[in-house]
Amino acid sequence: MLRFRSILSIFEKYRQKSKRFIDSVKHRLITWAVKLDNSRKQKELRKRVEDILNNPSNPKKRYLDIFIIVLIISSVFIMIYEVKHPLPLWMDIYDIYFVSLIFLIEYILRLWISSDMTSEFIEEYNKATFLGREFKVLPALARGLKKKLEFMITPAAIIDLLAILPAYRPLRVLRIFVLFRFLKLLRYTRSINQFVEVLSNKRFELLTLLLLLLFVMMTGAIAIYVLEDMRNPDIKSMFDAIYWSLVTISTVGYGDISPVSDMGRVIAMIIILFGIAMISFATSVIVSAFSEKLHTLKEERIIDEINKSEEFLIICGYGQMSKMFFRQFSKIDFKYIILDKNPERVKEALHDGYDAIVDDASRHETLARFDTNNSRVTVMCMTHDDVENIYITLNAKNISPKIKVIARAGSENIVNKYRRAGADHILLPNETASTMMAVAIMRPTMYKAIDAIFSGKNVAMLDEVIVHSHGHLLGKKIKDIDFKHFKLIPIGIQKQNEKRFIFNPDPEIVLEHRDVLLVMGDKRSISYFIEISCKDRC
Repeated sequence: MLRFRSILSIFEKYRQKSKRFIDSVKHRLITWAVKLDNSRKQKELRKRVEDILNNPSNPKKRYLDIFIIVLIISSVFIMIYEVKHPLPLWMDIYDIYFVSLIFLIEYILRLWISSDMTSEFIEEYNKATFLGREFKVLPALARGLKKKLEFMITPAAIIDLLAILPAYRPLRVLRIFVLFRFLKLLRYTRSINQFVEVLSNKRFELLTLLLLLLFVMMTGAIAIYVLEDMRNPDIKSMFDAIYWSLVTISTVGYGDISPVSDMGRVIAMIIILFGIAMISFATSVIVSAFSEKLHTLKEERIIDEINKSEEFLIICGYGQMSKMFFRQFSKIDFKYIILDKNPERVKEALHDGYDAIVDDASRHETLARFDTNNSRVTVMCMTHDDVENIYITLNAKNISPKIKVIARAGSENIVNKYRRAGADHILLPNETASTMMAVAIMRPTMYKAIDAIFSGKNVAMLDEVIVHSHGHLLGKKIKDIDFKHFKLIPIGIQKQNEKRFIFNPDPEIVLEHRDVLLVMGDKRSISYFIEISCKDRC
């Protein structure tokens, strides 16, 4: 009995020591995880590595890609050279150790950035602490390893692994897989990635075609094997029959194996017809997929070109107002894009010679495609639907408050909603048209003057002059500017620090940076005045 109690006591001490050891390991593990998670250097290093490996815009990635391509080409050259010549020792060491080592390092780095193990441990620890239960390492470790495994079974990761395998000498026969290193170029080539994307979009049709191909091939192979047995010396096995069937379906027809019986020839004719039909089907599927992708690529190219501009205009909706806008500015010297969810209106815009794409501007994802950080963007909400225009305004201001929004409103009753949405300028075409008709009836001379000024049909026109930080107008009073010399009339000033517009400004008003001076006069006079006013800056 005493001996039994002694054994239990020893076992209990051992269990407690084991528990303390496990608790110590858990504590060290979570401490290490928290330390790594809070480490600024580790985060920066991880981000830097991920950026170099995956970000096409990173200049260092270009050099890495060139280096990888050189390694691939040199390795393939060595493999070809080895067929007829014995390899020098340095060449063997270079290919087996150096090249494979580089690919091994790249593989490990990609595996490292594929998922964060520390976050899994921290998440499990926080969950256990919150629920008041014991912190378990295995579930967190299993989740982390699962994410790593998901990366390892991706096609790109498998290609990377195959590039490393020839370094192991017992697997020397696998040196043929060094050719797979060329497939690593898939991750560096945008065109090939787009090609793969096109095919993946038609995977159902292509899979159906593949299954049909396998069915016809196996049916033809079995039929020719049974019918030509003991009669055709070229068909000695089922493999020969499958080979003949595949060659016949592809319409290649090497002629090394051919049927000798009438039934065999009938089978050959049938599967040739099936082969032609399947090739035609595959061609039509791939052509239609690329036609759809070509349209998408064209739209992406237009958007990329626009994003390179310092300033551009997004016109939402191609209706009567948009058409009038383009007729007013027949010679457009600025970047723009028309967005309309109606394909017919987009087709009409393209027919009129304007850049347009089919897209819903009221969706956040649509406007988010444009670079608002490095460019001055103006959004014109020109659809006939006030709700849609308000949604466009909200999305634009949500993306960046710096975006200038000009919105078309259907009536005066909804103007306040546009203002709350953040619209900078609100147009009321119906109200404006009614007002102009009244002016045309009651004040015909005034109407002619207004029409001439806004249309630019007369010598008199209105234009804005911005006061720049290094221009001649900065710090000057209105009375100090010789408007008579330029044959101009000052109409008013929009002060940068004030919302109201000042008509007939006081002569003592001082012009400040970003103030807007509205003048009227001859087009040539205004152009000369603007040129002089911003000479130092421009």
